[in-house]
Amino acid sequence: MTGLAKSFLSLAVIAALAGMVWGIQMSATHDHSLAPAHGHLNLLGWVSCSIFAFYYHLFPAQAEGGLAKLHFGTTLAAIVLLAPGIALAIREQTEVVAQAGSVIMVVSMLVFAWIVLRPVRATQGRAAPASG
Repeated sequence: MTGLAKSFLSLAVIAALAGMVWGIQMSATHDHSLAPAHGHLNLLGWVSCSIFAFYYHLFPAQAEGGLAKLHFGTTLAAIVLLAPGIALAIREQTEVVAQAGSVIMVVSMLVFAWIVLRPVRATQGRAAPASG
């Protein structure tokens, strides 16, 4: 796995590790009040980014160009903002960070939707050949 696919998978693994450490911390302190933020980190960071990674691995032509880079950038920004933003909102400090992260994540998913659903040129959309 290389390029954008590896970048998404790396982000997914970092999010998974952060989510696991956070889960252990919540368990050790018996304070699960931030579980919604922890859940969003796991879902958007680990699960969504893993799916994005494998999509781009299977369809490497789709990982080329500015849209795919925009997809990665918006996803990274959303993850960095959303989970801490939800924690801030739960602690009643501010909702602005969570709101910004949410909007950016929607933009990220819209970009991904366009990448997946747009008409495919003859040279795009082919699955990577199986190595063996």
